[in-house]
Amino acid sequence: MPAPYKSALIVGTGPGLSASLARLFAREGLRVAVAARDGGKLDALAAETGAAVHVCDATDPEQVAVLFASLDAAGATPDLVVYNASGRTRGPIAQLNPAEVERSIAVSAYGAFLVAQQAVRRMLPHRHGAIALTGATAGVKGFALSAPFAMGKFALRGLAQSMARELMPQGIHILHVVVDGGIRADHRPDPNDAPDSTLDPDAIAQSYWHTLNQHRSAWSWEIEVRPWVEKF
Repeated sequence: MPAPYKSALIVGTGPGLSASLARLFAREGLRVAVAARDGGKLDALAAETGAAVHVCDATDPEQVAVLFASLDAAGATPDLVVYNASGRTRGPIAQLNPAEVERSIAVSAYGAFLVAQQAVRRMLPHRHGAIALTGATAGVKGFALSAPFAMGKFALRGLAQSMARELMPQGIHILHVVVDGGIRADHRPDPNDAPDSTLDPDAIAQSYWHTLNQHRSAWSWEIEVRPWVEKF
């Protein structure tokens, strides 16, 4: 069965989950665009997947507007958008730098709003499309020394829930994915004595794809993914 989407945009692209999503979307026949503040780090992924690379600070409304306008001009207006950017600032509350906290929340949540707003404006006339927001355990429970990340991810989850209630009845599938655990990476492999104790980014991507292909009579607005050994 052909994919229900034609063009995908992944914002906040890096070598982990975003790269897995880009590869999966490309295999499924979608035209893929990836965006990050540092476009140079995406050259290898672009060569592998054929993805178009865009430089964009997702917290800047003008840059986000230019990103979508450039996709429109290229005939690649996305009907599938994934926001995968996060801001992480750690430390005791009494010692946190307010400017760094502001930036962290902006990357995790405000940028998601800006990207979603541009996407929705293009999807509503067609009553078709999907927007996926990558959440985390911190969006469900805050941890010590990680207040900025928790604030941003709690806000992201609220954005997703509100968008789902507004937009899903209008044909736009909203998905919030709670990634509950560490994502496997080259610099962080699973220990030999604990296989599959971290999340395989390719497996997470498959969960996104499965959910984004749900029939509209049974849409999910939120899913959780966690390793089988992760505690709830």
